[in-house]
Amino acid sequence: MTVDVADLVRTRTHHPEAIAEAAARRVRRPLLNTSGRLMIVAADHPARGALGVGDRKLAMANRAGLLERLCLALGRPGVDGVLATADILDDLLLLGALDHKVVMGSMNRGGLQGARFELDDRFTGHRPEDLQRLGFDAGKLLLRIDYDDPGSLNTLESTARAIDEMAARRLPVFVEPFISRRDADGRLRNDLSADAVTRSIAIASGLGGSSAYTWLKVPVTDNPDDMARVMETTTLPAVLLGGDVGDDQDGAYEKWRGALQLPTVRGLVVGRSLLYPADGDVAAAVDTAVGLL
Repeated sequence: MTVDVADLVRTRTHHPEAIAEAAARRVRRPLLNTSGRLMIVAADHPARGALGVGDRKLAMANRAGLLERLCLALGRPGVDGVLATADILDDLLLLGALDHKVVMGSMNRGGLQGARFELDDRFTGHRPEDLQRLGFDAGKLLLRIDYDDPGSLNTLESTARAIDEMAARRLPVFVEPFISRRDADGRLRNDLSADAVTRSIAIASGLGGSSAYTWLKVPVTDNPDDMARVMETTTLPAVLLGGDVGDDQDGAYEKWRGALQLPTVRGLVVGRSLLYPADGDVAAAVDTAVGLL
């Protein structure tokens, strides 16, 4: 579909209540369908100022283009839903693209990419009460832990309280944990070694007063053969995250294929690599990912 930006702006200008009205009439579905699997397309990157895909530094900056790619992906068979921030989900509501889809709101976006305060990752996105009010189906938060950065402690504490608030509302929350550190240039890097991912899963699993509604969103380790051992760390259901796979799309598919066979892994949450594939064919990239499930 072609997104009419002028029409969206007119609606936002003259009828801002249309967003809440669209949310109220959205046709909902269960989090999981009969297959017990999830295929979610992610588009919450821009709110961190993370607009790049591979060597294209501003690939996600064109909002109309992003929305068109999202609508195309959401229309493909087997795609269950979308993960995004309020601005993007509001647009998708106005476009009527969220009926019969799982809608996941992104909760903490304060750790801006490249900022000195990146690990003091404040909850500046959806609050649990927002997700409940809008009738959305789940929330997602990012938990990066650097043992040398006190900002991680603030994020850990606020993450635990967010988990509590989501559990009180019986809303699933997807926690994306990493052990992170800064390199010699001060850039934040996530450690994808088996030991680091294992430790991050153990920490995330124990946060909050109840884990009843906690899911994990985990990366595939540097060595995919380690994933079976890594996922033995928890009984919480998990989905795999995609990340920026660069030009090696086929290699990413193979990593995901193996990890999806593990009993705790219930699906995929993938963004840039499906919305902005190297060959430009969004439909084919999405269909291939769905096929892995």
